[in-house]
Amino acid sequence: MNKALRRVPAWPLYPLGALPVLWLFWQGVQGGLGVDPAKAIEHRLGLWGLWLLIAGLAVTPLGRFAGLRLIKFRRAIGLLAFFYILTHLLVWLVLDVQIPAQIWADIVKRPYITIGMAAFVMMVPLALTSNNWSLRKLGPVRWRRLHRLTYILVPLGAVHFVMVVKGWQMEPFYYLGIVLVLLVLRLVPTAIPARRRALKS
Repeated sequence: MNKALRRVPAWPLYPLGALPVLWLFWQGVQGGLGVDPAKAIEHRLGLWGLWLLIAGLAVTPLGRFAGLRLIKFRRAIGLLAFFYILTHLLVWLVLDVQIPAQIWADIVKRPYITIGMAAFVMMVPLALTSNNWSLRKLGPVRWRRLHRLTYILVPLGAVHFVMVVKGWQMEPFYYLGIVLVLLVLRLVPTAIPARRRALKS
């Protein structure tokens, strides 16, 4: 599978990743998202953004424990996650709340919005530095330190989803659990090199 993936370029992920957003807005215009299309679009964009954040977080554990090398796709996944979360935020600002004073009041007074905004603010420098020029300017060590914000913002995004869902639903907790498992897996030393040494000997 890794041999096949090496022949697959990462750039098609960008246009393909944007298509669901266009389809979603088209559905809203056509009346296919119910009586409150803005809320439906806002919710789905946030959920899809969380999926992409989890996918980006899963790249390293999949490589370490399953041998599946997806590292060349991680930048595209991360930037698409930022695109989805940014669009999610813009829908909330422009189509849902619309009143600037209320926007600020909601950010300050509603904990789930405060947490969501904190996660988004952390995503901004990561998106801006997800390019080769920034990597050269910052250097590998500082660049990696900055991008460790991922380990904070992704759990915050999952907590935001837990808090925003009304009623007792298990789906948000599944995502939070997946995020926590992926973070714990990063702390577990892999046994793959040891097995390889044993095979060679």
